[in-house]
Amino acid sequence: MVESPAVEQKQVEEHHGEMRTPQGAKADFGRLGAKRGIWRRSSARLRVLVIAGALGLLVLGAFLYHRFSGWESTDDAQIDAYINPVSPRVAGYVKRVTVDNNVYVKAGTVLVEIDPSDYQVALESARAEHANDLASAQATQVNVPITSVNTSSQLRTAQAGVSNAQAGIAAAEKQLQAAQASLAQAEANDAKAQDDASRYKLLVTKNEISEQQYSQAVNGAKATHAAGTAAQASMAAAENQVDQARARLSQAEAEVQSALTGPRQVSVQRSRALAADALVQKAKSALDQAQLNLQYTTIVAPVDGIVDRRSVQIGQYVSPGQQLMSLVQIDNIWVTANFKETQLNDMRAGQEVMVHVDTYNRDYKGRVLNIAGGSGAIFSLLPPENATGNYVKVVQRIPVKILFDKGQDPDHLLRPGMSAGPRVRVAG
Repeated sequence: MVESPAVEQKQVEEHHGEMRTPQGAKADFGRLGAKRGIWRRSSARLRVLVIAGALGLLVLGAFLYHRFSGWESTDDAQIDAYINPVSPRVAGYVKRVTVDNNVYVKAGTVLVEIDPSDYQVALESARAEHANDLASAQATQVNVPITSVNTSSQLRTAQAGVSNAQAGIAAAEKQLQAAQASLAQAEANDAKAQDDASRYKLLVTKNEISEQQYSQAVNGAKATHAAGTAAQASMAAAENQVDQARARLSQAEAEVQSALTGPRQVSVQRSRALAADALVQKAKSALDQAQLNLQYTTIVAPVDGIVDRRSVQIGQYVSPGQQLMSLVQIDNIWVTANFKETQLNDMRAGQEVMVHVDTYNRDYKGRVLNIAGGSGAIFSLLPPENATGNYVKVVQRIPVKILFDKGQDPDHLLRPGMSAGPRVRVAG
């Protein structure tokens, strides 16, 4: 039977070992023990290194898990800011433009001036119209108390006229009664005188009385007849006086009725005064508008920002609402991050965010402000119509607004449109 080389080598070593001296055997045993000690120490070190490496891997794994498992990130994000359009409020020709693109301006800085000549003329016209209406209103206000006093005086005068007319009628009627009595007396005297004259005529014919007596009787009859005629005239005059007194009474009563309309006249004057005041207010509004239009010829920056997309030129005719330029508010910027809807389960307002800006290869700290009310597709120009037959489920993107912490951009280097990569700490 043939033995293997390893067995033969072992047998040779055992044979040589039996032939060695005791001193040589002790030396061999010493070297063998030293080798075994070195081996034991190396094995212990190896075990320590292996255990330390395993612990290091466990710590590194825990750190990486803690770091990346509690964060949500997206590359679909950009920096945003408000962009304010600058437009005129009045029409006119541009007289001066004071700024150019990419220039930072403060709120209130003059940007554009429109030729104010037409608006200055309109302001002067409105000021004159207002002064005229104000003077008319003041005159109308003065007429109100004057009319009130005049109507009161007219009423009292008319009432006194009625009383006087009534007294005049009573006096005229008394005079008429006296004239009637005088006429009756004169007629009676005339009748007696006429009868005496007739009797005396018969007697003088018979020569029973003298001619002188007859002449006296005839003359007495003529006198009584004249007295009767005068009494009739007096009575007619008295009747006329009564009629005149009654006419004066009617006139006085008409004046009283006219004076009674005094309160209405005062009311009319007050209405005219109110109308005049309304015209003053209207003229004042037109004056204020003219002043505003003149102010609007100077267009100032509504906010702090950088001028961009300037299109206005000197000599250009501009209209109200026409956009002349834009102002980018670099002092008020944020990040709009479009996260997948599956990433929003644990995302809340106020959570910490690290925003990596590609432009400067730098991270900025921030906080989640809010989550949009709908997906980006809903607010697009042509939103999807999921009721169609070819519906395919697509993971939607929801905009999340992220604000930078204070002092993160002291030099205002960030600009709208820059790409950003936010990571939101949703746990831990």
